[in-house]
Amino acid sequence: MSVADLALQRNKYKHLSDDEWRWFLQQVEGKERTAEKLPTFASIPDYWYPVRLSCEQCSSELAARYKASLVSGEKMADLTGGYGVDTYFLSENFTHTDYVEQNAELCRIATHNFAHKPITIHNTSAEEFLTSAGQYDLIFLDPARRDSHGGKVFRLEDCTPNVVELLPTLLTHSKRVLLKLSPMLDLTQAIHALSAVTWDIYVVAIKNEVKELLLVSGGSGQITAIDLAQQDQAFTFTREEESNSPFNFHLSPFNFLYEPSAAILKVGAYKLIAERFHLLKLDVNTHLYGSEELVSNFPGRVWRITEEQDLKQANVLCRNYPLTPEALKKKLHLRDGGTAFVIGCRVAGKPTLFFAERV
Repeated sequence: MSVADLALQRNKYKHLSDDEWRWFLQQVEGKERTAEKLPTFASIPDYWYPVRLSCEQCSSELAARYKASLVSGEKMADLTGGYGVDTYFLSENFTHTDYVEQNAELCRIATHNFAHKPITIHNTSAEEFLTSAGQYDLIFLDPARRDSHGGKVFRLEDCTPNVVELLPTLLTHSKRVLLKLSPMLDLTQAIHALSAVTWDIYVVAIKNEVKELLLVSGGSGQITAIDLAQQDQAFTFTREEESNSPFNFHLSPFNFLYEPSAAILKVGAYKLIAERFHLLKLDVNTHLYGSEELVSNFPGRVWRITEEQDLKQANVLCRNYPLTPEALKKKLHLRDGGTAFVIGCRVAGKPTLFFAERV
């Protein structure tokens, strides 16, 4: 029974107080909403779930496990504990973990869920905790991206806690700092604001949707774009490699078109992806690529170009093209869907249409 149906059955649970009833519904809804996202938690009997917003905003287990694969040591602190998904999986690579959270209810839930793990709960703010904190092998933060009125913020300095101000203090307490940032944040601006430290950057996507930006201090400035649904296609580079990569475009007909994954596009490896896979970029501002022969293991979408067709239905994409997909669809009298693609883009500055099918 879904939580929506269950909510209509209040009369069957008269033995529960109103508070107990609300808690009961919260647990059913939490498991219902996160069972696929957090399968380990769903398999643990009597695992407690927080309110809906915390369930919606927490990391997926897949992303949390990837984070955990990047770090290890004796002692770590999660200064923005929240529901504790990242705390749970990161802690598996450390002997002891401190969970820090200023929301008392989330601390109550964490105390129950972490009862059998080497995790100590601290109901306080990150700033207050650091006034008496010791030394750590890792400090992890996932700053809140909303202001005091609940509105979204897009600069790192406006997040809570303010990691830019807090960074010098963090570095006095830990060998390494791991930051989880929103994909909506401007990555270049964030790196500039945190330029006192060299960061390794991980852009994490799942099924071609960027979910997280991870920054790990003390690195060499390496950038990794990865889709966790296709981990064998991780793309690693440095900004210097991208800057030094040549730009080549070609006017000859192509047999195949390529679009890099969302993670690669987020980090701007526009020239290097062409060099690494021996592709030709269609235009300086068109992030599509072409080849005569099919290139295997490309980290992104691939289409085979077909002959122009009299289509009634197609998937329409526009990349650096004068029309929006809706306008182009209307102009070509196309309905959405099917297996055919119409791709509008500029090739060497000229608006061009390709008819294609997915490889």
